[in-house]
Amino acid sequence: MPFTLDKYYAPDFEKEIFTNAPDAHIEPAPKDGVAPDNYHAMSIFPEYFKIDGSWLLAVESRMDCVPVYENGRILVREFRHLKQGDLIVCGRTEKCEEGIYVHSDGFREDADLSETFAFRQGHSRESSFSRDYDELYKILRYDRDNGKIVWVMGPAFSFDHDARDAFSRIIAGGYVHAVLAGNALATHDLEGAYLKTALGQNIYTQKNQPNGHYNHLDTINKVRYYGSVAGFIKNENIDNGIIYSCEKYGVPYILAGSIRDDGPLPPVLGNAYEAQDEMRNQIRGATTVICMATTLHSIAVGNMTPSYRALPDGTVRKIYFYCVDISEFTVNKLTDRGSLSSKGIVTNAQDFIVNIANGLGV
Repeated sequence: MPFTLDKYYAPDFEKEIFTNAPDAHIEPAPKDGVAPDNYHAMSIFPEYFKIDGSWLLAVESRMDCVPVYENGRILVREFRHLKQGDLIVCGRTEKCEEGIYVHSDGFREDADLSETFAFRQGHSRESSFSRDYDELYKILRYDRDNGKIVWVMGPAFSFDHDARDAFSRIIAGGYVHAVLAGNALATHDLEGAYLKTALGQNIYTQKNQPNGHYNHLDTINKVRYYGSVAGFIKNENIDNGIIYSCEKYGVPYILAGSIRDDGPLPPVLGNAYEAQDEMRNQIRGATTVICMATTLHSIAVGNMTPSYRALPDGTVRKIYFYCVDISEFTVNKLTDRGSLSSKGIVTNAQDFIVNIANGLGV
């Protein structure tokens, strides 16, 4: 069966609740980085604002940011990016009382559910994920050519040869448009390509190597010697791995730094807010987001990903959001964020990525 996007049901603005609503109240930002009192904070849902009698959709959204009216559009900005005089929409109601409408059921996923009480509505280690995999294969095939697929990755993939190979094949197949990760993923992946270990453990046999605890530091040191990942790949004749494949196929990867990083590698962004901005730049156009084996990065990306994407032709489509982790806590943390599109898969990350590669036939 061919894949079709979930239909979006826009509000009926001819209804009395919309026609009788007042225009939204707008106030200028009093200082750089400061919103006026009673500012409106955005959610993950489509939100509409009544300006001069017309309802305007915020074409993108991010949780805990503020709506700015500019040049006839509703833009969304973080507090730290506000400039004095920016026109901020104010009001904290959501059902037209102040010219603000939060449209939480635009995709109506649960409209056919007639029973309030039922067993096993969530996902746990006891769940079967066969249907989730089948759906994900279809989504990825569709968004390879019609959207933007962003992968959020922890270092677990770099510890296993088959997982590294599987994700490399997924990149080569065109199913990866951006990678968001940290220093560890890139370090141990490059270590695997350079010394055939990850954290000193052989990526084939999983056995510790003599003095293996030096290997990731030697890798970082060598990359820093060449001044860049690309220079390291060229001069050390690296020909495999996740980061190698990103470089080969021109896939951008954003590496956000951490207080616990070794080195770090040259591309790692040590400024947390610079890293956040770069991650949000990649999420801004995302239509499918898959977070795997990283609690902190998954939660961070979850907070910056809305449930919808407004397309250039004026249509609104769903963003598909998956969280994959062996820990039920991480999966539930993401699904609890309220997104209509967030789904959890509780499984070993290496097994997941191998299944995805095999299911896509890459």
